[in-house]
Amino acid sequence: MPIVPDLAPFAWVLLALAAMLVGVSKTALPGINTLSIAVFAAVLPARASTGALLLLLIVGDLFALLSYRRHADWATLIKLIPAVVAGLAIGALFLAVADDGWVRRVIGVILLLIIAFTLWQRRRAAANGAGGPTTGRSGRFGRIGYGSLGGFTTMVANAGGPVMSMYFLAARFPVRAFLGTAAWFFAIINLAKVPISVSLGLISPSTLVLDLLLVPGVIAGAFVGRWIALRIEQRVFERAVIACTALGAVYLLVS
Repeated sequence: MPIVPDLAPFAWVLLALAAMLVGVSKTALPGINTLSIAVFAAVLPARASTGALLLLLIVGDLFALLSYRRHADWATLIKLIPAVVAGLAIGALFLAVADDGWVRRVIGVILLLIIAFTLWQRRRAAANGAGGPTTGRSGRFGRIGYGSLGGFTTMVANAGGPVMSMYFLAARFPVRAFLGTAAWFFAIINLAKVPISVSLGLISPSTLVLDLLLVPGVIAGAFVGRWIALRIEQRVFERAVIACTALGAVYLLVS
């Protein structure tokens, strides 16, 4: 890839819109980030798209932390660490043997299964008058399942956002607690992935130039997302997260 990617004007427009969606996903609608993953993978070579998107996600993480850093549920984050680390390791092994097509389809299936499980779990909890999955035995199983899948999907395709969105959604976090917990979770995970990405050649000088051109889109999207988050109702927020996650999962399956 040359230092400045030689792309058609329409491709640049798509990347700019995808960068804006990264910002929106970090400050308002986490599930929508799957659309950014799809656009980057369609416009850029698969390996280059992974590294480029990772750096933009980190920029978005900074804005999410500025907005919601005080609202995180640290007890939940600490309990997730063992499962997430295991998921990262499994994801690295999977990348060593799977091609791009298998990666996309496996993640798509996982996301659809998680949506179905989350909706079923929420309906069962409502019928029984019970709490979310963060209590009792279901809480432990939920952390192991969602945490390991979140680590796996974020390692193979930067697609851990929808998975963890379903976990935080199932835990019935209010909007700001949801966004604050997610902000710290992904800021830590994405920074930890940078050395691995550099060693694998996913981040290069051309990646840095591309991201410098797209960072303004992330910043604009972050402010738009902040405006949305301050006004969106809880029920609308939850439905938007589920809808965006499902849309991204379907795209990964058919692309």
